[in-house]
Amino acid sequence: MSSNNAVAFRWGIIGCGKIAQKFADDLMNVPGAVLHAVASRDLAKAQAFARPYDCPHAFGSYQEMVSSGLVDVIYIATPHAQHHENTLLCLEAGIPVLCEKAFAINASMVKEMIQKSQEKQVFLMEAIWTRFHPAIQQIESLIAADTIGKIVHIVADFGFLADYKPEERLFNPALTGGSLMDIGIYPLFISKLLLGKPTEVKAVGVLAPTGVDMNLSVAMAFGSGATASLFSTFAAQTDTTCTIYGTKGKIYIHSRFHETLGFTLQLTGEEPQSIATERLGWGYGYEALDVQRCLAENRVENDKLPLQFSLELMELMDEIRRQIGLTYPQEA
Repeated sequence: MSSNNAVAFRWGIIGCGKIAQKFADDLMNVPGAVLHAVASRDLAKAQAFARPYDCPHAFGSYQEMVSSGLVDVIYIATPHAQHHENTLLCLEAGIPVLCEKAFAINASMVKEMIQKSQEKQVFLMEAIWTRFHPAIQQIESLIAADTIGKIVHIVADFGFLADYKPEERLFNPALTGGSLMDIGIYPLFISKLLLGKPTEVKAVGVLAPTGVDMNLSVAMAFGSGATASLFSTFAAQTDTTCTIYGTKGKIYIHSRFHETLGFTLQLTGEEPQSIATERLGWGYGYEALDVQRCLAENRVENDKLPLQFSLELMELMDEIRRQIGLTYPQEA
């Protein structure tokens, strides 16, 4: 992981859960990055989170950290339902934001976030970390070079067996639960990245007793003539792989495909080639480094992951939820 940034960026983190911890772990190895402040609604939790990282500032209020003048960029790692509110708070204060996926609850919220970013001319990006992994860069290069020919079909899945706890994040509608928002976004992301906007979407889902999706299956068609079959679930451990079929061969991204350590390239009539890829730490450092690149270049959005991409991804998720009959209390 290299960087041309001479400047040290003082990072702040809002929300002190598991994802925030992994991000903070990786931030330690990002050139030019310093974890300078963390905030939780529980001060003791923020202080306990800050300690192992020698992070000098912990806050028991998001507002306090945002108005402290102690951070240059903020990573938002709260539950999906809070992303919209937390992002607007930071942007209003003129602080650049890397907000965890899913970006918000729905497209109208995402539009407000984008509007605020553009109005204030302050950087905003959705934290789709997979976009910046070396494996994805290598796969994109192979596809651009016509190595596997024209893409015909993509198959991707993501599933794990979750304990059914109605009040907790995965199954709680108030916390924007469901497999689509939590893990189904990854199969959608890879198909959108490689094939663009679908021309047709068909979704079927099985809902948990709380009303959020337990199982979700999506079939899509694209203007290029390609199709995609995507699946997410909390009811079973799935392979969590992705296969990209082309007219000259296929690329099989090893499990777990969104944070893979390698892929297999198989051209028609040839022996498969196994290709190892770099992934430093958990794999969150790459997106942080790219945010710093954008800030150093005075960008308001990331050229590799534009805000329009995130908006279209959320519009796709809105359509899928409409088809399976899933609405959240915040949308009532």
